Amino acid sequence: MDQMTLAIVGGMVLACIGGSAMFALAADPKADRPAETRLAVLWSSGDPHVARQVCFMYTHNAKRAKWFDHVVLIVWGHSTRLLAGDEALQAEVKAMIGSGVKVQACIACARNYGVVEDLRKLGIEVKGMGKPLTDYLQGGWKVLCF
Repeated sequence: MDQMTLAIVGGMVLACIGGSAMFALAADPKADRPAETRLAVLWSSGDPHVARQVCFMYTHNAKRAKWFDHVVLIVWGHSTRLLAGDEALQAEVKAMIGSGVKVQACIACARNYGVVEDLRKLGIEVKGMGKPLTDYLQGGWKVLCF
């Protein structure tokens, strides 16, 4: 082959390789993933089975398995009362906190059930949650409700 033919063939090979690499990047599911992934789990159920077998299981694994970079569990409504009175659930929440899950609770809900200090003793941030929840919803967080 002469130099001109080699240059043309070489250019075509590079174009194909480059095109394949670009296609591979576009097909990679992680390529579409944001720089930081964020999950807020809104737990309002008063059912202990929903807490243990669904909400806590997914929330804790989402952090431990690094499915999300940031994971927040929001204790809301009747779940504040359930958590304050259930030592097994409290142990699971402490384990989640130990794994890096941020746990917050609605102060209005906790006041309604008289459990503000019980939740704070668990290491839970108890505060007004209307604005923070709105920020999660409007700020690109994935929000999951149980």
